[in-house]
Amino acid sequence: MTRRLLLLLLPIGFLGIALFLYQGLGQDPSQRDSALMAREFPEFQATTLRDAERQVDQSLFIGELTLVNVWGEWCPACKQEMPQLLSLADHGIRMVGINYRDTREKGLEFLTEFGDPFEINIFDPDGSLGFDLGVYGAPETFLVDAEGVIRYHHKGYVSPEDVRDRILPEVEKWR
Repeated sequence: MTRRLLLLLLPIGFLGIALFLYQGLGQDPSQRDSALMAREFPEFQATTLRDAERQVDQSLFIGELTLVNVWGEWCPACKQEMPQLLSLADHGIRMVGINYRDTREKGLEFLTEFGDPFEINIFDPDGSLGFDLGVYGAPETFLVDAEGVIRYHHKGYVSPEDVRDRILPEVEKWR
């Protein structure tokens, strides 16, 4: 009797696990909420991309609303979104870049070729700041309010529609 029950429970358990995994395949990971939403920007200390002697930390985000973009020279989508970031900077939105898992030379070449909308670029060659932010791939963009609190997280490429429909409304909401 217990053997028959066991033979019946095994396929039912397998079917339950298979349904659970199948459901996860249909979900868009870019739509998941950031674990850092409404939390202070993580503590860090790093150099800037342009000046290996200049140290910056999370106090960089105190006092002014800032759009923080995580990018890398190796990232094709980062190249595609640069016109949108340049446009946001032209509209007076303060931007800080995080050069993620890159070399200083390649990061600087990227900015020369595609433009530099950033007031400053944090150099994160080993990805430790990106890890603390929960970045799972560049590009990712965060809106940080004047108190240093993360208010919005955009995963992936920033399209012109994203600027119009998501980012600008969030900027206005938190200004």
